[in-house]
Amino acid sequence: MSRVYNFSAGPAVLPEEVLREAAEEMLDYKGTGMSVMEMSHRSKAFEEIIETAEADLRELMNIPDNYKVLFLQGGASLQFAMIPMNLMKNKVADYIVTGQWAKKAYQEACKYGKVNKIASSEDRTFSYIPDCSDLPISEDADYVYICENNTIYGTKFKTLPNTKGKTLVADVSSCFLSEPVDVSKYGILYGGVQKNIGPAGVVIVIIREDLITEDVLPGTPTMMQYKVHADAGSLYNTPPAYGIYICGKVFQWLKKRGGLAAMKEYNEKKAAILYDYLDQSKLFKGTVEKKDRSLMNVPFVTGDKELDDKFVKAAKAAGLENLKGHRTVGGMRASIYNAMPIEGVEKLVEFMKKFEEENL
Repeated sequence: MSRVYNFSAGPAVLPEEVLREAAEEMLDYKGTGMSVMEMSHRSKAFEEIIETAEADLRELMNIPDNYKVLFLQGGASLQFAMIPMNLMKNKVADYIVTGQWAKKAYQEACKYGKVNKIASSEDRTFSYIPDCSDLPISEDADYVYICENNTIYGTKFKTLPNTKGKTLVADVSSCFLSEPVDVSKYGILYGGVQKNIGPAGVVIVIIREDLITEDVLPGTPTMMQYKVHADAGSLYNTPPAYGIYICGKVFQWLKKRGGLAAMKEYNEKKAAILYDYLDQSKLFKGTVEKKDRSLMNVPFVTGDKELDDKFVKAAKAAGLENLKGHRTVGGMRASIYNAMPIEGVEKLVEFMKKFEEENL
């Protein structure tokens, strides 16, 4: 069977080259006589896999030496609790709510202290990013939290909020490694890898060392303390070894492609093909304010639910998979992560044009 163009928001498309390489090594990884799935996380072979993965990620993102890279489990959702548990020294935090995942993070943090919603775009179904240049940052806030790219709603912070000196914490799950970032602007940036980097089951946390302390909220489980994982080099318990191995291969694939600056250029080119069409289409329209559009997730609608359903069904039959929008917003959504080839976006637009002609 031939491969489809997979526009899923996550778990999502992976580079074919990476999948082929993993397939070749499935039964015998580099002469060990076993699969990475079977090897001890304490073995020499796995030690090399995780160390190389970290070194490559550091190189790709230009991560400063005073930041730790942690390969953890529990997805981005576990970080919603782990962040306040580890960072809430004053028991105060400020959250900017620009989508469902930021809202869930905000609700979770409320269990641990006083949490202020200092900006939100919920008034217009999260279709824009609020102005964050002069926010009412709390004087005793331990950190300011954002979700940088909103997978469901297709918005992206193009400018980071002015935190007035407070630590910035960002969930970057769906824009991870899609463009260069200045890591030093964040206290923590983290993301589940199943959107843009690897298989579900790994969350990568990049954390500034001064935020890693034993001074955590009383009752914080051992497994939820950054210090425990940092001190053990992400091997406090058995890590998601195979997932980390695939992430490592994706890092190498990105390096071969010219790194994050080259990826950004490629992603902009891909997104422009789809957005340019949406802007002139008479049937389809994008749902996000132009200035806040994500390069990774592109939601669009026809304005007619039955027609939306017809489109999704017809697209699937044409080998364009997973275009149904999130259940909370309906419509369609094309997630065009790093590994989505430009041909996939061209094929989608070609199909949309044909569908438009037949249904107008």
